Amino acid sequence: MSKVQLITSQLGEHLLKQIDSASSICILTSFVMKSGVQYLREALKAAAERGAQIKVCTGDYLFVTQPEALRILLEIDSRIEVRLWKSNGVSFHPKAYLFQKENQDSLFVGSSNLSRSALSNGVEWSLSVSDDEEVFSQGLKLFLETFYSDHTISLNQVTLKNYEESYEKFHITNPNLPQKWTETEEMELMLPSEVEPIPTTEIIHDPPAPYGEIYPRFAQIEALEELNKTLEEDYDKALVVMATGLGKTYLAGFFARNFKRVLFIAHLEEILYQAEKSFQTVMPKESFSIYNGKVKERHGHTIFASIYTLSMQRHLQVFDPEEFDLIIVDEFHHAAADSYQRVLDYFKPKFLLGITATPERNDNKDVYAICGGNVAFRLDFLEAIQRNWLAPFKYYGVYDDTDYSQITWLGNRYDEKGLLQLQLRDEMAEKVVDAWKEKRQTRTIGFCSSIKQADFLSAFFNRNGFRAISLHSKQRDMNRDDAISQLADGALDIIFTVNLFNEGVDIPAVDTLLFVRPTESLTVFTQQIGRGLRLHDSKDHCVIIDLIGNYRNADVKLSLFDTDLSNKKTKTIEPVVPELCDIELDIQVINLLKEMARKKQPRRDKLVNDYLILKQELGRRPSYLELHLKGASDSPQYRQEFSSYYGFLKYAKELSENESEIFHRYEQWLVEVEKTGMAKSYKMVVLLAMIERGDDSWFKPITSKEAAPFFHSYLTETEHRKQIDFADKSSKKLWNYNEAGVSKLISTMPMSKWSGSSKGLISYEDDIFKLKFDVEPEDERVLFNMTKDICEYRLHYHFERKVK
Repeated sequence: MSKVQLITSQLGEHLLKQIDSASSICILTSFVMKSGVQYLREALKAAAERGAQIKVCTGDYLFVTQPEALRILLEIDSRIEVRLWKSNGVSFHPKAYLFQKENQDSLFVGSSNLSRSALSNGVEWSLSVSDDEEVFSQGLKLFLETFYSDHTISLNQVTLKNYEESYEKFHITNPNLPQKWTETEEMELMLPSEVEPIPTTEIIHDPPAPYGEIYPRFAQIEALEELNKTLEEDYDKALVVMATGLGKTYLAGFFARNFKRVLFIAHLEEILYQAEKSFQTVMPKESFSIYNGKVKERHGHTIFASIYTLSMQRHLQVFDPEEFDLIIVDEFHHAAADSYQRVLDYFKPKFLLGITATPERNDNKDVYAICGGNVAFRLDFLEAIQRNWLAPFKYYGVYDDTDYSQITWLGNRYDEKGLLQLQLRDEMAEKVVDAWKEKRQTRTIGFCSSIKQADFLSAFFNRNGFRAISLHSKQRDMNRDDAISQLADGALDIIFTVNLFNEGVDIPAVDTLLFVRPTESLTVFTQQIGRGLRLHDSKDHCVIIDLIGNYRNADVKLSLFDTDLSNKKTKTIEPVVPELCDIELDIQVINLLKEMARKKQPRRDKLVNDYLILKQELGRRPSYLELHLKGASDSPQYRQEFSSYYGFLKYAKELSENESEIFHRYEQWLVEVEKTGMAKSYKMVVLLAMIERGDDSWFKPITSKEAAPFFHSYLTETEHRKQIDFADKSSKKLWNYNEAGVSKLISTMPMSKWSGSSKGLISYEDDIFKLKFDVEPEDERVLFNMTKDICEYRLHYHFERKVK
């Protein structure tokens, strides 16, 4: 039976008692003060040392949170996860403390932030709820959704420094903070912000499975062939990129038949239930189970688990690290990458498969990274249309004269209040109706920026004689299933929504898409386009009506429709679309995009900005390989623009004074390692053999015989390396180690060849491979790290699977 207690003083004593024995501690407060962190410091430190999982989420609202408090949180223990909610001026006021123990769960909710006065002698009210599994599970789920929200960033030394600078700047310009707080509260009471939350766990039911055995079809056949090749070539992870509508989940089910025990992870619970149905269709004789916030079953061939539940240590450790042969990761939001990484670090599967419909590395680089860059199969929606596997489109770019340059850009989206002031106007709605009436077909989904805009447009369309509804998480008049059925049956003309139809919901009969929002994310835009491209008997193409103004990404979004990737300098604004597709842009749109292209930020600025974003995420300077796997810009661009990664780091002022001097002294060598031709991996494998000798010996001469054992071992230890670089007629003879044969190969190539092309930096005589420059003793370690960084990147890049 649940216990509820009202606490009106000394909340801190209750929290300390819970922390003392809890296995999981979650703290969510609008702000933290140094005094509050000091109050809990020793208790949190002891809890972390005994292995408790600790998560703290706080906000930057009005910069009340003290930087010193955040610094102390980072110093207590590196295992404590801290994330900062970026409020962007919108109020953030939660106060909750959640504790899990072996025999009891407790939740404290009330008025107390993390400050000494709030936890000790302040006038505060809180409710404590314990032994109520349903309430606690709901609270924990909401906490995790907040913790990993797109609004939060991980706290590290880099993000703390950025916050500290913003904090100081804000307090200099806002000396009367209490007065400012009051004014802001009053303003928000008059116009509350409405941001579309993470979708509810309402389950959308698929149509009944067909009778009889189901077989792979279309893209699934090719994708399965490529995945089977990766298994044969000893890969242990891979990524499949398949456009929406081609059956990624069924593909995963077909592939899963090769394994005895499977874990399928997704970030939306409704996707778990849909995936379970797909797997049941593919493997009707197997049993399956769900493991999420409400249901915790562990039996059967495949477990479908919520990442938010699995990321909690208590649930993760229910499973043996080697319990699963295959782990499948459905596409996930970038903000949740830390939780995924923790789960994937825990498990030791034989194979890891990432599946996604959105190939844009700019937004999905984490999926790309966890699969080691091994893209086993890629088929985007353009190629699928060309193969008649998805419906063709007719795209209309309609000019929007809204001036988006006056709206504050918040790093990954526009300020909602600024958008609303421009969007909630009858004049704007009339333009939307006119464009839609002229070009629409029968069934439309309209994608909006906010709930307010969706409600406003729905009401406006209804007043003008059309059958429209606004469908979102706060909608109470109609549930989602009914709205989808009415649209499919023709009882509705249009559904206006925010983010509900991005993933996990399919309405094949939809034949018109209406975009009345700025394109802030190319990934989201791609997902939304996929909602209209599924084949259906009632349509022969999909109409896309897109209002284009001077917002960010307006000049690059059209590249998603372009089949011509030749990057010609004379390239026109309009993309080359697949046969049977059409694109039509208003003349004002063409002029706008030309003007935006002329004003585009220089390439170097973009490379620096993308690098700094990754550095902030990692909390340190990324390695070259990390930049390649996780960076938004393609890594070769850094070499093309700056000759070497370290040349870029010098330009971006990311090298220390000592590193800059060393880079200057050995720049020719570093550029050589970066740029030397590599038809095969042999040069870098020999260099890696030298590096393996350590930072005080790597630069010393080496013979082909000395390099032979490592060279042979590296190229034969995995099947894919053998097949890529060690499988011609002469190399195959050396699969069984032969010192004389391997040494002769190394002597011929790469040692002789690299010596001849190195512009005097390397010599090779009498079987001695030698660097023809001296390395000063004080430079050995730094130059070793720089050389190793480039070498490891080049080897990975070389062997990375590339699918046409």
